[in-house]
Amino acid sequence: MSRRNPWLNIGFAMWSLGYEASTVIALRTLKIAAGGPEASAESRRMIDEKLQAGAALQALAMTGALGVTAPAAAAKTLSHYRRKVRANRRRLTKI
Repeated sequence: MSRRNPWLNIGFAMWSLGYEASTVIALRTLKIAAGGPEASAESRRMIDEKLQAGAALQALAMTGALGVTAPAAAAKTLSHYRRKVRANRRRLTKI
């Protein structure tokens, strides 16, 4: 079924990314709420990462690296952001 309709897999990937992103948001909120220099650094890092991820995705789109079909572009976009979210989750859950 997913071969005929790639949007099913993309929908599941979007749901998974949303779940992981909400986890990262909660972890970052806790870190920022704790205050201090680490909170300030996390806030700066969060903004920098968002700008860098958006710029990198735009560069991929401009060079055609996201693919020529809408499902391919959507899947690669999700993959791009998912790598960033997973890296943040791993970093924020380290003890």
